[in-house]
Amino acid sequence: MADIAISSQRGDMRHIVARLERLPYCSWHLKMRLIICTAWFFDAFDSIAIAYVLPPLIGIWHLTPQQIGSLIGIGFGGQLVGAIGFGWIAEHWGRRRSMLATLLIFSLGALACAAAPSYNVLWWLRFGQGIGLGGEVPLMAAYVNEFARAKGRGRFSLSVQVLFSIGLVAVALVGVYVVPHWGWQWMFIIGAIPALVAIPMRSLLPESPRWLASQGRYGEADRAVTQIEDIAAREGKMVPALPADLPTMAEVRPRIAELFKGIYLRRTISVWLMWIGAYFVSYGITAWMPSLFRTVYHLPVQQSLAYGLIMSGIGLGGTALAIYLIEAIGRRRMLMLSLGVCCLPLLSFAFLPRLTAAGTLAVATGGFFFLSLSLLSLATYTAEIYPTHLRALGGGVASAWQRGASVVGTTVVGWVLPHWGINAVFVMFGLFALMGAIVTFLFAVETRAQVLERVSPAT
Repeated sequence: MADIAISSQRGDMRHIVARLERLPYCSWHLKMRLIICTAWFFDAFDSIAIAYVLPPLIGIWHLTPQQIGSLIGIGFGGQLVGAIGFGWIAEHWGRRRSMLATLLIFSLGALACAAAPSYNVLWWLRFGQGIGLGGEVPLMAAYVNEFARAKGRGRFSLSVQVLFSIGLVAVALVGVYVVPHWGWQWMFIIGAIPALVAIPMRSLLPESPRWLASQGRYGEADRAVTQIEDIAAREGKMVPALPADLPTMAEVRPRIAELFKGIYLRRTISVWLMWIGAYFVSYGITAWMPSLFRTVYHLPVQQSLAYGLIMSGIGLGGTALAIYLIEAIGRRRMLMLSLGVCCLPLLSFAFLPRLTAAGTLAVATGGFFFLSLSLLSLATYTAEIYPTHLRALGGGVASAWQRGASVVGTTVVGWVLPHWGINAVFVMFGLFALMGAIVTFLFAVETRAQVLERVSPAT
C-alpha cells in the first residue's frame, strides 16, 4: 500500500482515479451513502411539504389559484439560485463544505417557515429555504459518483437517491395524519429537525479525492483514499494492484464557458432540455395534486392528502424499478422509456371528458409511474457526462433549469386551470414529457460501465 501512496503524491490525478476505481466496496461506502441518504430524504420531504400544507391554508388565508401557484413556484425559484450558486461554489470550495452549508440553510429555513404568520412572509421564507434545497441535490450526486467505480455506478448512486422518492412518500404519509391533527406548521418542523441531526454526521465524511486531486492537493487526496483502502483491508477485502494503463487526464480549473465547448455543448443543451421536460411535469403534478382535488373536486382535506399519498407511493415503485433498469438497459434507453411512455396517459386528457377525482388520479398516476424512472436517474446521468472540474458546476446549472421549469410549471397551472380546465393542465404536462423524450432519443449519450474520466475527459 505504501508504494501506491508515494506514487500518488509524486504523480497526478490518474493515480487517485485508478485507486478509486479498483477499490472494493466496504463498510465505509455503506456509511457514506447512509449519511448522504439522510439529507436526501429530508431534501425531498422539505421540497414537497408545501403540497400538503396548502389544502388547509387555502381556507385559512383564502388563497386564489394564482397565489397557490406562486407559493409553490417561489420555492423552486430559490432552488434555481441555489443550484447555480452552490454548483460554482463547490468547484472552488469543495463538495463537503458546500453540502454542509446547503443543509444548514434549508434546515433553518424550514423552521422559519413554520413560524410564518402570513402568505407574504411564507412566500419569502420559501425562497430562502429553496436556496439550500437547490444546492443540495447536484452536490450530493457529484460526491457519490466520485467515489463509485465505473461498473455498477448507476446502481450504486441510485441506491442512495431512491431515498428522495421515499421522502416524497413519507411527506405524503405524514401529511395525511399531521396536518389535520397537529396543524400545517408541524410539516416544516418535522422536515427540519432530522436534517439538523445530519450536520455532525456530514463532518465525518472526507472531501472528494477526485476534487482534491483536481485542485493539485494530492497529499490530502492520498490520505482520503488511503483511509478507505485501510478499512477495506481490515475487513479482509482484497485491494488489487493499480492497472498499467492509467487514463491520461488534463488538470484544469473550472470555467463555465467550458460547458459549451467541444463535446460538452451538445451534452449541456440536451441535458438541460431533459431536466426541463421531466421536472416541469414532476413538480407540477406532485405539488398541485392535493390542491387540485381540494379546489376542483372539492374533496375533504384528508381525502385530498390521501390521494396525493397514493400517487407518491406508486411513483416510488417506478423509482425502485429504475435501480434495476439503469444498469440492465443503460441510461439512454431508460430515460427514453420513462419520458416516452409518461407522455401517453397525460396527452390522453386531450380526448377524455372531465373525469371523476378517482379517474383523474388513475390516469395521471399511470404517467407519473413511468416519469419516476427518470427523476433520480437524471442526477446520476448529469454527474457522469462532465469531467471532475465541471461536475458540480454542470450538475448545478442543469439542476437550475430543473428548478426553473418547476417554477414555471407550478405557477402556470394556477393560470391554466381557471381558464381551460384540469384536462388542459395534464395535456400541457404531456407535451413537456414528449419534448424530453425526443431530446433524449436524438442527443443523449450512453455512460454505463465507463470510467468517468474516459467518458467525460477534461478539455
